[in-house]
Formats: sequence, structure tokens, C-alpha cells
Amino acid sequence: MAAQHSHSLEGWYAHIPGIKVLTPATPADAYGMLLAALRDPDPVFIFEHATLYPLEGDVNEAEEILDISRAAVVRPGMDVSLITYGGMLGKTMQAAGLLAEKRIEAEVIDLRTLRPLDIATIVDSIAKTHRAVVIDEAWRTGSFAAEISAQIMERAFDELDAPVARVCSAEVPMPYAKHLETAALPKVEEIVNAAQEMISRHG
Repeated sequence: MAAQHSHSLEGWYAHIPGIKVLTPATPADAYGMLLAALRDPDPVFIFEHATLYPLEGDVNEAEEILDISRAAVVRPGMDVSLITYGGMLGKTMQAAGLLAEKRIEAEVIDLRTLRPLDIATIVDSIAKTHRAVVIDEAWRTGSFAAEISAQIMERAFDELDAPVARVCSAEVPMPYAKHLETAALPKVEEIVNAAQEMISRHG
């Protein structure tokens, strides 16, 4: 919805101590996160990506309350860690499927919660893959992808075989026209290319 409404502001809120910031990517997570938020003693912000509203999936109402302190490894892999959240999970999973066709097994991490950030799951993944690509629909400058990259450098530098890569939106106000919006947003092929280039250069 153009520059008036198409913003990724979750990183702004994740900057503030004392609140929790959740970013569901599936119907099950949206349901579980809402229940967890209602029971949490702290303020909780849930950022729902508008393009996910048509998404359908099973929700088990008998499940225990979701642990909103943990990220989820939604696809295991050994060659590169693809780290993302919210609306970018679908594109990242598509990219992982295309990479698998090229004999590159990508591990996909759905952060789910931006604050508190589950850096331990990220570090554990990088200890296996030794490479990381962060996918974030926000702009590269000041994005949450920059925070993830910084924490990886602080906590897992010795595990890295290559610099952390980021796939973010183009540094322009979000266009309204569909073809321009598509051009500005992160694309599946950009994720694939970032992972391939990293492995070919530093494999």
C-alpha cells in the first residue's frame, strides 16, 4: 500500500527494552503467540504481515502455550543458515527448495520473536553451516537484519567462513504500482544468489 502503509516497523519496537516483539509467519504461530501474549506479564507487540492474512493452516487448540522466547529451525541444513521472520519466511523456504536442487542444503531459521532475540539458536546453526544470510523485508539501513548481523559477529565470528550477507528491500520509498513494489521487495532469486555466491566464493 505504498509509502503511507507498507513499512516494516517491528525493528523500531524491538529497540525498546521491557517489551516483547513477536512476528508470526504461520496460522499456528499467530494463534499460539496471541495466547502467550495474553498470559505474559510484560507488554507484547505482535506484528502481523498483511500478505499472510489469506494463509491457511492447521491450529491445534489443545497445544500448550507457545514458547515465545525461542526461534524455530523450520528446515535443517548443513551448508548455509537462512535467517528470517514474518512475511519473508515463505520466500526463504522457496529459496531453500531451489538451493536443494543445486545440492546446497540451507538451514532455515524463523526468528518468530525479535525481542528477546534467540541468538543461541542462530549461533548453534552457524556452528554447523559456517555461513549466514539474513532476509529482512525492511530497508538495509537501520534494519533488524543489521542487528542480527552485529550479534553474529560478536558471538559467532570464529565460526564464520564468510561475511554475513543480507537480503533486504531496495532503499526507496515503497512504490504503489505492483510491478515496482515487486522490484523493490526481496526476491526468492536474490536469496538463492546470495547463498550461492557465498558458497562459491568461500566454499
